[in-house]
Amino acid sequence: MMQSVRSMFKIQELRQRLLFTLFVLFLARIGAHIPLPGIDTKLLAVAASGMDNTLLGLWDMFAGGAFKKAAVFALGIMPYISTSIIITLLGSVFPYFQRLRNEGEAGRRKITQITRYGTVFLAAMQALAVAGYLQKLQANYQSVVAYPGFGFTIMTVIVLVTGTMLLMWLGEQITDRGIGNGISLIIMVNIISRFPATLANEITMLRAGARDLLVDIILIVILVLVIGFVVYLTQGVRKIPVQYAKKVVGRKIYGGQSTYIPLRVNSSGVMPIIFAQTIVFIPNSIGMLFKDVSWLNSGWFTVENWPYWIIYSIIIILFAYFYTALSFNPTEVADNMKKNGGFIPGIRPGKKTAEYLDNIITRITLPGAIMLAFVAILPYILMKVLNIDYNLASFFGGTSVIILVGVALDTLQQIESHLISRHYDGFMKKGKLKGRRRF
Repeated sequence: MMQSVRSMFKIQELRQRLLFTLFVLFLARIGAHIPLPGIDTKLLAVAASGMDNTLLGLWDMFAGGAFKKAAVFALGIMPYISTSIIITLLGSVFPYFQRLRNEGEAGRRKITQITRYGTVFLAAMQALAVAGYLQKLQANYQSVVAYPGFGFTIMTVIVLVTGTMLLMWLGEQITDRGIGNGISLIIMVNIISRFPATLANEITMLRAGARDLLVDIILIVILVLVIGFVVYLTQGVRKIPVQYAKKVVGRKIYGGQSTYIPLRVNSSGVMPIIFAQTIVFIPNSIGMLFKDVSWLNSGWFTVENWPYWIIYSIIIILFAYFYTALSFNPTEVADNMKKNGGFIPGIRPGKKTAEYLDNIITRITLPGAIMLAFVAILPYILMKVLNIDYNLASFFGGTSVIILVGVALDTLQQIESHLISRHYDGFMKKGKLKGRRRF
C-alpha cells in the first residue's frame, strides 16, 4: 500500500495532477467559510440549528455546511447538477436534445453551453429564494440580516450565482487538469468536511460518559460492513455475453471477438435517493412554516417513525426503475449491436435482443433498488435504535456513503490506470476495481 502511494508521487504528471486537485479542493473549502456581507453569523447559527431533517439540511450537506453559514458557496454545485439532470430528462423527450447527443463533439459542446446558461438561471432563482429566506430568519427576536432590503437581495444574488459558477469552473479544471471527476470530488469533500466535527463531538460525549463505549464499537463495525456492502452494490454487474461476427475486408479479417455488456445492479446510482429525499422532506419543511397544520406536524413525516421509512423506500424503488429506464435504452443498444454485427448467443438480433435486455435490466433493478432503499433508511434505523443524532448517523448510509464510495472508486480507477500504464503496480494489488487491466 505504502509502495503504491510512493509510486504515485514518482510519476511527474500524476504528482502534478494530484497536487493540483488538492489545491483546487482547498480553494473550494475556503469559499464555504466566507459569509455573505451583512449577516450576523452568531444569530444565523442559532436560527439554522433545526434544519437537519429538512430540504435545507439536505442542501447544506451537499454544500459542505456553507448554507448554514450563508457563505459565498451556499448554493454549492447543486444548481449545476439539477440543470444537468433536467437536460438529461429533456433528452429523453425532445428530439432537439436527442439530435445534439448524436452529433458527437459539436453536440456535446452545445449541451454543455446550454447547461451553463441553465445553471446561471437556476442559481439566480435559488439565490432570490435564499435572500428572501435569510431576511425573514430571526433568532432571539433579532433578524440575522443587519440591513435587509433590495440592496441586500441584489448583492446576495450576485455573490451566490458567482460562487456557484466559480465552483462549476473549479470542478471542470479538476476534470481537465487533475484526477477524477471535479464536480463529484467537490461534493465528496463537502460531505467529508462534516466528519471531523462529528468525530470530535462523539469523543467529547464518550469522555463525558454520555455515550457508551460499546455503542461506538458497534458503530465502527456497522460502518465497515456498510462500506463493504455499498462497494458490492456499486460494483455489482450482470454480464451479458456478446459475440461479433467476422468480416473479411480485403486481406484482413475484422471482428470475431467475444465481449460482454455490463448491466449494473444499481445503474441509477444515488439519484433515486436524492429524488426521494426531496419529496419526503417537503411535508416536514412545510410543517416548519405552518405550525398550526396538525397533519403536517403529526410525526408521520419525521425520520423517527416507520411509516416514513416505508414511504421513503417505496419512492426510492419507483425512482430507481424510472431513472434506469431513462439512462438505459435496450432498443438503442440492440440497434447498435446489430449495426456492428454483434449478437447475444441464442438471441435473435434486433427486437428480440431489445426485449431480452429489457427483461434482464428489469429483473436486476429490483434487488438493486431494494438494497439501495435499505442503505437509505439505515441511518434513521440507527438513530432510533442506538439513539444517535443525524450528523453521526448520516455517515452510515444514505447519499453520503454512496457518493463517497462511488467517487473514491472512480478516482482510484484513474490513479490505477496512470500507475499501470507506466508499469507500476496498481494501487490495490489484490483489489477488483472495475476497469483495471493487466499488461
